[in-house]
Amino acid sequence: QVELVETGGGSAQAGGSLRLSCAASGDVWRNAFMAWFRQAPGKEREGVALITRLKTVSYADSVKGRFTISRDNAKSTLDLQMNSLKPEDTAIYYCASSDSVDWVRRLVPSEYKYWGQGTQVTVSS
Repeated sequence: QVELVETGGGSAQAGGSLRLSCAASGDVWRNAFMAWFRQAPGKEREGVALITRLKTVSYADSVKGRFTISRDNAKSTLDLQMNSLKPEDTAIYYCASSDSVDWVRRLVPSEYKYWGQGTQVTVSS
């Protein structure tokens, strides 16, 4: 079993920055794939970015060039640096992990087994 706890959400002005962190505990060896998802009110959960244990990364087109995902395998932590924030980035952000993922479906929520409770990010214009 894996437990994931997100921190770092909050409010920012458009153009500003926020950094999210996720701490993993339990069977962290299962966290071969770690990712950030988000869900805005009335919308489906969508993938934002993922990183493998070997530090291969992938981003949703909507955040490329603005967000950076990173992980520290020794500390079992996952971060998301969010720059040039836009109001449409407003959502609850979730940390997720899995020991295996179909690469073609790498940013699909159903590919991930373990989830954090989420942290709110609000961007005002």
